[in-house]
Amino acid sequence: MNNTSYIEESAGNLKIGNLQLKSKVIAAPMAGITDTVLRQMIRMFSKDCLLMSEMLSSEALKFNKEQKILLHDKIENPLSFQISGHKPELMAEGARKLEPFAQIIDINMGCPAPKIVKNGDGVKLMTDIKLASEIIKAVRNAVSIPVTVKCRLGWDFNSKNYIEFAKMIEDCGADGIIVHGRTKSQMYSGKANWEEIGEVKQAVKIPVIGNGDIDSPQKAKECLEISGCDGIAVGRGIMGDPGLIGRIEKFILTGELQPEPDIKEKLEIALLHCKKEVEHMRNELNGIKFMRKFFACYVTGIRDATTYRADLVRCTKLSEVEAIFEKIRNNLE
Repeated sequence: MNNTSYIEESAGNLKIGNLQLKSKVIAAPMAGITDTVLRQMIRMFSKDCLLMSEMLSSEALKFNKEQKILLHDKIENPLSFQISGHKPELMAEGARKLEPFAQIIDINMGCPAPKIVKNGDGVKLMTDIKLASEIIKAVRNAVSIPVTVKCRLGWDFNSKNYIEFAKMIEDCGADGIIVHGRTKSQMYSGKANWEEIGEVKQAVKIPVIGNGDIDSPQKAKECLEISGCDGIAVGRGIMGDPGLIGRIEKFILTGELQPEPDIKEKLEIALLHCKKEVEHMRNELNGIKFMRKFFACYVTGIRDATTYRADLVRCTKLSEVEAIFEKIRNNLE
């Protein structure tokens, strides 16, 4: 694969606690998505962005049940590990376990998934500021590396408390805030409110990272301009396009808009991604099953994409994936 997209320059500066980053861009944490393989794929195109792990449960960490998610390579540094839970003592214990591997510990107070919220974790903590503050203080006191908190605008439209919540985060000693510009009730629908992220930036002195709907270099720059935030976190946009962050960094730094990968390049990246997942899992079937959520993203925009998606999710062998990709290439010609 041609790695001409690899960014040699740094895309601005972002300081979180005592950690000086060379990029304003962060790969946002996504459960079941941002594993070590995808993080290493992103690193092929961006040498400076902060990468973030999948969400790790503090309950599971207590019983050493998150070993697979802990896997990483030093090439991924700088790397933040995200932890979730609602018990301050367990969150502190989990943070201490993660500290040897991480440059930053991030506390999840923004996940809207029903199974997370049902347990009192994620964005549910925005409805209990006292408990949220106890968790942040416990984690802050447990580790010596920077601590950030990822949150949303609030529970729903009628209970937005992002300003109060952000001030509490700062008062508890956290080093930065990542704000997704939606409420819990919105999930991922509607439009992220970058203006309200900007209100958070005005309310606190610690760095504020904007998140939500950043799926192109132009939107990344627009979010920075509208919110005035210190950096941006890119989530769903990197699915099927691990080079997106590198292009965003280039655009922020130089104003140069690099072309998106064409269909053949996307298939080449997708096949490499698939092979790396198979190698990582040491099991061909499991690696391909894991890739099924990515295949739909990689073939978006291709003629007859619906047919190809249906074919790809039935694959059980690498040779079958390669055959479908070859068919797509032949049909293009």
